[in-house]
Amino acid sequence: MKSIDTIPVSKLARTGKLMSTGLKVGRNYVKQGGKAIVNGKWDQDELDKDNARDVYDSLKQLKGSALKVAQMMSMDKSILPAAYVEQFSAAQFNVPPLSAPLVRKVITKSLGKTPEELFDTFSSTAVHAASIGQVHVATVDGKKLAVKIQYPGVAESIGSDLAMVKPIAKKMFNIKGKGSDKYFEEVENKLLEETDYRLELENSVQISKKCSHIEGLQFPTYDMLRSSDRVLTMEYMEGLHISEWVAANEHLPSEVSHKLGQALWDFYMYQIHELRRVHADPHPGNFKVGPDNQLVAMDFGCIKEVPSDFYKAYFKLADQNVINDNAALTQSLLDLQLLLPDDTPGERAYFYDAFREMLSLFVRPMLADNFDFGDAGFWDEVASLSQKMSKDPQLRSMDGARGSEHFLYMNRSFFGLFNLLHDLKASIEVNAWKRFVNA
Repeated sequence: MKSIDTIPVSKLARTGKLMSTGLKVGRNYVKQGGKAIVNGKWDQDELDKDNARDVYDSLKQLKGSALKVAQMMSMDKSILPAAYVEQFSAAQFNVPPLSAPLVRKVITKSLGKTPEELFDTFSSTAVHAASIGQVHVATVDGKKLAVKIQYPGVAESIGSDLAMVKPIAKKMFNIKGKGSDKYFEEVENKLLEETDYRLELENSVQISKKCSHIEGLQFPTYDMLRSSDRVLTMEYMEGLHISEWVAANEHLPSEVSHKLGQALWDFYMYQIHELRRVHADPHPGNFKVGPDNQLVAMDFGCIKEVPSDFYKAYFKLADQNVINDNAALTQSLLDLQLLLPDDTPGERAYFYDAFREMLSLFVRPMLADNFDFGDAGFWDEVASLSQKMSKDPQLRSMDGARGSEHFLYMNRSFFGLFNLLHDLKASIEVNAWKRFVNA
């Protein structure tokens, strides 16, 4: 893939890029309208593909938070049309890298030394490029290293990028009414944290240490002397990203997939329940399968701290006794702001039934002793419910922000985890993670 020498950094340049993309999308509608007149049929799939291509082409040039949001949306396949999911998923692996001169400039400015002074060898060609940074391979004293370099201007453009994306996101997700700004503040705060590589280094070391005893799991070590707020250097971990591994091992015995899935599940449950923190970016690019079929966890830039009051209310919803108790469920939904004090009786009855139906499905894995994430029936139910909710006129017309802002990254963690386990077709023992408590 051709590298790039510059990234639009100023608000004016980035806004102009998005405006030009808007014109392309408009032309796609006109083109499809012309075809519909000739053929007597409006081809929505073709329009989605054209629009997804043009939007993604723009975002991958901008990089940063706009591209990161697209990547986040692609993780939940029920949100966007298939064409958008396919294009935006490329943000995990397939983004144009920075050119060698720009890479050299970023490293020298950030660490005060050139790559040649810092490393015995340094490959100027990126092995992986994503939304916020790209990875290069280097060596020091015979040890192979991964050097993550942040794109210039990413941190500085987060606020303006989100201001541009906000109207689109509000329309796409039907976010309206007072109180909705709390969701965008939550996203902005997390994106700012992701651009602070010193914070990521601290998170990486802490979580790796506290989770090192979990069976089937490995972590890289980190090079503090060759890391800064914009460069992060760590041990290079051999292996394939989960999606690559699944594609290459379709005929491998299922026991290996179950083992990997169990390690992933145990890792997430231990973080949430014991550390009250969670790796909130569970996409395939952040996990590898090593040569020994061990799961490798990387990239701790997005860590969600789980407040105690939210944790208690959230996991009450995973209790079948609460789900079956009208008063207890109503109180939990109020605590989580899914029901609001000023709801009319009709609104309360409607949203109570809607959320109870959703919960009965999505907490099913946590209520079982063993759960098969390869079960096609479960995913058919998820897809059916998503379609039903997306077309519900009362849900679409609701006014007001509903739900705690902490849902954003907690649900992202669970949806991402469920999708990775589905890709692995893993069958897991739900409470096995508890054996690592106090171990």
